[in-house]
Amino acid sequence: MITFRESTFVSSRSRTSYCFGIALLMIANAAIAQDVDFNRDVRPILSDKCFACHGPDASSREAELRLDQREDAILDRDGHAAVVAGKPDASELIARVSSSDESDRMPPPEAGKALSAKEVSTLKRWIEQGAKWQDHWAYLPPNRPDVPDVKKAVGSPIDAFIRQQQIDAGVSMNQKADRRTLIRRLSFDITGLPPTPEDVDAFQSDTSADAYEKLVDRLLQSPRYGERMTMYWLDLVRYADTLGFHGDQVRSVSPYRDYVIDAFNSNKPFDEFTIEQLAGDLLTNPTLSQKVASTYNRINRASAEGGVQPKEYLAKYSADRVRTAGSVWLGSTFGCAECHDHKFDPFTTKDFYSFAAFFADIKEQGIVGGANHLEKMPVPTPEQKNRQAELTSQIAKVETEYNKSTPELTSAFEQWKVDAKAASERWVALVPETAKSTNGATLTIEEEGVVAVSGKNPDKDTYKLEFTTNLTAIGAVRLDVLSHDSLPAKGPGRAGNGNFVVQSIDVELDGSKLAWATANATHNQGGFTAENIAKDNKTGWAILPEIGKDHHLVLEAKEAMTFATGKETPHRFTVSIIQNHGTFHTLGRFRISIAEQSSNGKDSVIPTIEVAKILELPEGEISKEQNSLLQKAFREQTPLLVETRDQLTQLRKEKQQLDASVVTTLVTVAQKSREMRVLPRGDWMSNAGDVVTPAVPAFLSNDHLELQPDRLGLANWLTAPENPLVARTFVNRLWMLLNGYGLCRSVDDLGSQGEWPTHLELLDWLAVEFVESDWNVKQIIKLIVMSETYQQSSNVTEGSFSKDPYNTLFARQTRQRLDAEMIRDNALAISGLLVDKVGGVSAKPYQPSGYWAQLNFPKRTYKHDTGENQYRRGLYTHWQRTFLHPSLLAFDAPAREECTARRERSNTPLQALVLLNDPTYVESARVLAADVCSQSEQNFESRLEYAFRRCLARKPNAEETKVLRQLYDEEFERFSNDEAAITQFLSTGLAPVNEKQNKAEVAAWTGVTRVLLNLHETITRY
Repeated sequence: MITFRESTFVSSRSRTSYCFGIALLMIANAAIAQDVDFNRDVRPILSDKCFACHGPDASSREAELRLDQREDAILDRDGHAAVVAGKPDASELIARVSSSDESDRMPPPEAGKALSAKEVSTLKRWIEQGAKWQDHWAYLPPNRPDVPDVKKAVGSPIDAFIRQQQIDAGVSMNQKADRRTLIRRLSFDITGLPPTPEDVDAFQSDTSADAYEKLVDRLLQSPRYGERMTMYWLDLVRYADTLGFHGDQVRSVSPYRDYVIDAFNSNKPFDEFTIEQLAGDLLTNPTLSQKVASTYNRINRASAEGGVQPKEYLAKYSADRVRTAGSVWLGSTFGCAECHDHKFDPFTTKDFYSFAAFFADIKEQGIVGGANHLEKMPVPTPEQKNRQAELTSQIAKVETEYNKSTPELTSAFEQWKVDAKAASERWVALVPETAKSTNGATLTIEEEGVVAVSGKNPDKDTYKLEFTTNLTAIGAVRLDVLSHDSLPAKGPGRAGNGNFVVQSIDVELDGSKLAWATANATHNQGGFTAENIAKDNKTGWAILPEIGKDHHLVLEAKEAMTFATGKETPHRFTVSIIQNHGTFHTLGRFRISIAEQSSNGKDSVIPTIEVAKILELPEGEISKEQNSLLQKAFREQTPLLVETRDQLTQLRKEKQQLDASVVTTLVTVAQKSREMRVLPRGDWMSNAGDVVTPAVPAFLSNDHLELQPDRLGLANWLTAPENPLVARTFVNRLWMLLNGYGLCRSVDDLGSQGEWPTHLELLDWLAVEFVESDWNVKQIIKLIVMSETYQQSSNVTEGSFSKDPYNTLFARQTRQRLDAEMIRDNALAISGLLVDKVGGVSAKPYQPSGYWAQLNFPKRTYKHDTGENQYRRGLYTHWQRTFLHPSLLAFDAPAREECTARRERSNTPLQALVLLNDPTYVESARVLAADVCSQSEQNFESRLEYAFRRCLARKPNAEETKVLRQLYDEEFERFSNDEAAITQFLSTGLAPVNEKQNKAEVAAWTGVTRVLLNLHETITRY
């Protein structure tokens, strides 16, 4: 099992830095507090150095000693105890960790976990002071602590907690940031986008006392706020547009992303937000939105690879849900208990599988065949929903007109039955002697001459059938295409949508072919009509949208083919059905009939096989149901209803097209829970483990809370005020988003291996405030950003850095590079290209050709969007797990294979190359340059000032002006002498070029704006 530290900090350098940070933090905290605190000072040492062998995991426990439990640690063992309160010299723990004998020293030298002298000293002082034990801080219900009464009056409880520790450490809070920095910081933190120059000017000129608060309120009400918060939430829940395993096929789940955006924008209480995602489908009369929310349970990685073991992958999906829910809501490394009891925290393997049992009712398959998930639900937009209602009403109205009875229709019906019976007697159904496919499909001849196609499904195919007949001539051929449950969408075709395309039907006798005069069919798809076969124009006949039904095609010969006299009977001839449309549009089930004479009327009555059989019955033996079938067939053919029938067909076609255009999402549907067992060491093939039922981790259970044993019960338990972890976890992450680091810096692990919070009382105060505010997310954000702590300058003085290099006291704001999506959004916003539409399907921005070359099952070619989707926010970028968009990847966006609570930030030359060369950034620079050149001010300095205000909301200094003027002059000279270079350079991207502008000037300014978009200051939030 991979431990938290190994899975999160992938390099030894990172691990070293992390441990060094912990050590410095412990030193700082020990200096602040004279008394040793078990949770703060001792537990981290024991957890890091001792719990692996003397902790919660019974399978790896040595000497039957647990140091995570006081009762075990102080237990007398033949005159010895690991810990003797008040007597470090009598404590076996001290003797072992300080022994010079390698055979006695603990941890053993080979573990590489030797305690430092300071750590040994801490343990000694702790025992001297009585060896007081505490349950882990994160597992205790948070209580609202008293707000410190600091010397300097403060307006926010947050500042009181922060300043108290600063005073104790002899550190002062930094000065307040200037207004330009504040509005940029707030805009990026709350909306993920930069402020406009006009916004900056307005804020800087607003002298009212509540100017800053008004700005905060305006940004929190912006629809961009929901998008920014959703970007982080999608990292947590590992949202992506693809399956993630093997072929990594696309799936449709974007309505879930839009649900999250709306939830944050509408300030949905976090408890409701939690309940709807985990159990929206289990609520009483769930709304469409609540069903969409339940998509959360379905966005785990899945496999469509036919060779996988379904049971194995159901176990993978189950474990994934436990890991994710444990990380998202509990801030815990619950996943470490999949194969054994957690080595550092009280999670047991039984806890893991009991928690997994909450999700055992989800209807799903181990193999997602063709990426077609169970329970895909349409999610229409309001406009689509309204149009669907309008069409449904119109269809019902026309159907009433179509189905009405009149004397004229009654009379026509009686005549139709006579004509239909006569027409049916004209046809002779044939049973093929042989039926073969030229491209490998299997043709099976069934009763009454029906031919069923199975096996290989070629892209194109020709069916060759041999017949014998006692008739003397062939004047017409009838092809009945038959629906069947074994075919896609019930057929009659083998294409995925049930359709087919027949290009031609050749009837051949002794080298001669019948020539067709007319063709008629029960239904013709637009452009793919029966007449195409008669005219032999190769387009063919098809039947969309009338799939899933029987149809027939009648071909009338120009001249009947008469069999030669004198030859033995029966006569032999062949029929070839040519299907060259491609994309598997071939017939799946059909029958051939012939008539001796060619009919003259194009509108001849053509009864189906079923209708023909009914017409053979005596009038008095035709049942009510059979008469209804005759009425239906009559109304489908009578000229009296042609206008009404065409209108109904058109309305139904529009409704079908509209329904097909509606985006779907995977929803959770509950079924009878499958059996859940403890899997020994995670072995999915084993049935040896105990059967378990839904239950929360035993050490976190509350006896007085009645726990409903389903996902709704789990969600209610998570959001119960008594739950110690959920509120702490979420407010800690909000603090990280707004201040760079969490109050507990290990935002993905509040357990024993996590860091001791720098401000535990503040964390608990915020957690209680969050719950008591009815889980009001915007209120907590506003509370944080209104504090003086948040509004500090990020400038670092030598004194503050030397006293607090890691800013554990929050005596300054944090400078941090923008996240990957925000860097792109920033460039698009600055240039004016950004499309501010909220929600919708995922977008495909420019991407290097060939990047998807290794994607298989099926092979895919990436095609970037050419409309407004090209300029959507990064939040909407198509998220291909195995081949994440390279621009996002360069700036450390996660693949979202697992929950990501904190993105790491790297600084590489590749990032500069992306900003200089990615078409999105070149195009943004080009469009910005064209805007700069369109300004009325002609001199370089004025235009540069305009560009700086757009990019950085400030004026350039003298040195910047000098350097960029030199660059502009060089670029202008180069482009003025190279028309081809100008054309190539300015052709980057889809945005049109203004042919009226001086192209050399625009190209030279593009060189300048590329630099501005690449500046560290442009992509950094201060």
